[in-house]
Amino acid sequence: MIIIVTGCPGTGKTTIAKKIARQKKLKYIDVNQLIKDNKLYFYYNKKENAYVVDVKKLNNFLIKMIKKEKNLVLDSHLSHYIQSKYVDECIVTKCDLKELKKRLKKRKYSKEKIRTNLDCEIFDVCHIEALENKHNVKVIKTSR
Repeated sequence: MIIIVTGCPGTGKTTIAKKIARQKKLKYIDVNQLIKDNKLYFYYNKKENAYVVDVKKLNNFLIKMIKKEKNLVLDSHLSHYIQSKYVDECIVTKCDLKELKKRLKKRKYSKEKIRTNLDCEIFDVCHIEALENKHNVKVIKTSR
């Protein structure tokens, strides 16, 4: 079983992904760590404090991993770019905007980065892109 967990930064992807992996006895994969460890990016953007990811390279890497290991939970706001034929379930995490802003401030994100991520949540970017990529989507709201 391959489950991907996507959503804007700060919406609870990691918490949900680890919980699912534990419950279903699947291997948890931190895709962001894979990106860094395997240089699946074009460059590091110091201003944004983020890697600019080579999505094609990332997808090829993940597909090879999926073909080798059949029981994974992939945690990343980029995981929904994988072709749906390789994925059994796509979970999109959503969060109340006030709560999300609080979480992003706690991470010490810049005002600009917070605004960008709030806009991403407002416009439902990860959810819409997951649907456009024909994933079997389940939405989980993580606000408390």
